[in-house]
Amino acid sequence: MTKRALISVSDKNGILEFAKELVALGYEVLSTGGTKSLLQQNNVPVTAVDEVTNFPEILDGRVKTLNPMIHGGLLGKFDKPSHVAQMNEHGIRPIEIVCVNLYPFVETISKPDVSWDDAIENIDIGGPTMLRSAAKNHDYVTVIVDANDYSAVLEELKADGKTTLATRRRLAAKVFRHTAAYDSYISNHLSNAIGEEFPENMTLTYELKQTLRYGENPHQKAAFYAKRLGSDFSIAYATQLHGKELSYNNIQDANAALQIVKEFEMPAAVAVKHMNPCGVGTGETIEEAFNKAYEADSTSIFGGIIALNKEVDKATAEKLSGIFLEIIIAPSFTSEALEILTQKKNIRLLTIDFTQEKQDQFNVVAVEGGLLVQEPDRFGFKDATIQVVTDREPTEEEWEALKLGWAVVKHVKSNAIIVTDKQMTLGVGAGQMNRVGAAKIAFEQAGEKAQGAALASDAFFPMGDTVEAAAKAGIKAIIQPGGSIKDQESIDAANKYGIAMVFTGVRHFKH
Repeated sequence: MTKRALISVSDKNGILEFAKELVALGYEVLSTGGTKSLLQQNNVPVTAVDEVTNFPEILDGRVKTLNPMIHGGLLGKFDKPSHVAQMNEHGIRPIEIVCVNLYPFVETISKPDVSWDDAIENIDIGGPTMLRSAAKNHDYVTVIVDANDYSAVLEELKADGKTTLATRRRLAAKVFRHTAAYDSYISNHLSNAIGEEFPENMTLTYELKQTLRYGENPHQKAAFYAKRLGSDFSIAYATQLHGKELSYNNIQDANAALQIVKEFEMPAAVAVKHMNPCGVGTGETIEEAFNKAYEADSTSIFGGIIALNKEVDKATAEKLSGIFLEIIIAPSFTSEALEILTQKKNIRLLTIDFTQEKQDQFNVVAVEGGLLVQEPDRFGFKDATIQVVTDREPTEEEWEALKLGWAVVKHVKSNAIIVTDKQMTLGVGAGQMNRVGAAKIAFEQAGEKAQGAALASDAFFPMGDTVEAAAKAGIKAIIQPGGSIKDQESIDAANKYGIAMVFTGVRHFKH
């Protein structure tokens, strides 16, 4: 009896050649809708599914393959006597190959003005049902959902007249990954559309962007997955212009640098090491901004990642090229800048579209056995309810320094203390077990530059000791959330030393 292949695809890439090869191998091809028309137009023999089911397509094509004549042929065990008998009784013939891909739901919901009805109409029902049926019965049925698998299947059919069980299992596993991802896009889109923030089940889907040489350390395997409908303004969607492939740690650090530089509209440069900023600078030009970032910590920037929020010009490139850097991220590079920087063989140059406003709705962090999900911390200075709690108010220059410090401190591992002037970070104290320890690190790095500078703290002072240390370092203005039962102790200390202190009412913990 002639073997059968059922083909119904929305992605027509390579399908004509595949179908022709199957026909040449003696297969009868069954098909529906647009795929059937394409095959007919190209003189590929094809049998309409409704000829097999003896039932027409109905409900605007919503029902066409949902029929025992199809699913019996997909789910029957070809060597089980009871199955064979029932199939013969009802005139059901086996279907040995299924080649199906699904309605373009993701492409549909990617449109900015997609309607609820349009999204619903692009939810495929028959396709996933056929795929799941064939994949479940992979002992007998070869199921293909990816055009990249056409050639491997044909090679085996030509060589042995059938595919191997190992191939069928591999393809079946791919099908279930595919349908699971498809369903997750549907559930997430509908949940978001009705405002369901934290549903009882959360299924996240990411697509492999690249396998990595190793993870944080050489003995750890790793890969980089991108969220297909994720933020365009992200490392996952960056374009690499030059340099060797990114490593696990490169990606982590690059993401940290990008998140910080997003805080600024004026020209800004951010240098990152181990996911913490070692220098942040602003200026009238991107060259000036980079100069400030470099000056902030000319030692730690070595081997670091630089993110800039304006085009890299020749003058800036010349300075960047004089330092050993792992990655430079920018909206663009002039041709002169590229000519200079591409002379460095290993440096990675990445561009990202800074005009994109789309950002991920949630941050997801893996812990053993689960996930933590939260909104990103987008709270900025303009969102704060600013309260000057000391006798002295900040000067205009101090206000600018406080704003800079508050923009940066939320991106520094807690406990975090930042010392700044109005254009650059002067000292960064990150990830310490107590706040005074973080402050001491920041003051030591700032040195004499702390005289007259501002301090930003990611959380309140539990006592007045941090203010005492700040006064000794020469700090003249402090911004912090407030909210401690000992706030007055810190306020009194600030007044004692003539320090202006501002409360924001919101903390910026980053673990």
